[in-house]
Amino acid sequence: MKFKKRYNDNHSEDNIFWASMSDLLLGLLIVFIALFCLAMVGFTKQNLEKQSVKQEIIKELTKKFEEKGIPVEIDKVTGNIKISDLELFELNKWNISNKGKKYLDLIIPVYFDTILSDKKIRKNISNIIIEGHTDSQTFKNILSEQENYVKNLDLSMKRACSVTEYIVKMNYKDKEKYNKELLSLLSTNGRSYSVPVYTNNKEDYVKSRRVELKFELKDFNVIELLRKNKIYKE
Repeated sequence: MKFKKRYNDNHSEDNIFWASMSDLLLGLLIVFIALFCLAMVGFTKQNLEKQSVKQEIIKELTKKFEEKGIPVEIDKVTGNIKISDLELFELNKWNISNKGKKYLDLIIPVYFDTILSDKKIRKNISNIIIEGHTDSQTFKNILSEQENYVKNLDLSMKRACSVTEYIVKMNYKDKEKYNKELLSLLSTNGRSYSVPVYTNNKEDYVKSRRVELKFELKDFNVIELLRKNKIYKE
């Protein structure tokens, strides 16, 4: 009987232990769910705010170019400015042509003055990307798709680098006010023919060959949200 009683006591203690652990785990789960919901609400709100900011920047860029009478192609959703290779380069070349230099002399001051001179816009910018693109047509004497991709990647990167170099070396009114910021924000990328442009479900070779000017907005910070809501302290 004593053995049986001792067994029952141990069994009761085990039940209490697991009940306590269950309560603890349940409490942690509730906290996690609360934080997750808070983060999701924050993400949603922040994404809406980012899209609103992006639309304001696109609106301002469109306005400035229209005031100057400069024709540019601005994506109304992303804000990317797409410049045809025909405006910048000779066929299969990456050195900027004289025509290209004249065109960049028109659009670059307006673009960077708009997004960097205005403090309200500047505080939201995390990165400015110069991105080169080609079409998928095959170079002569290329034997495989992989080789063709790499050849186009090299061309797209060289073209993007040429534009970046021209931007960095340009001198125009007010550039000195944000030149250091410009250098810290600029990055260069080549995409080969991985992001083609389609017209009527068919690749548009002319539109696919382009250089894009892209700006990115600062990312959402979960820790900052938790700090604001007094949930997280360092």
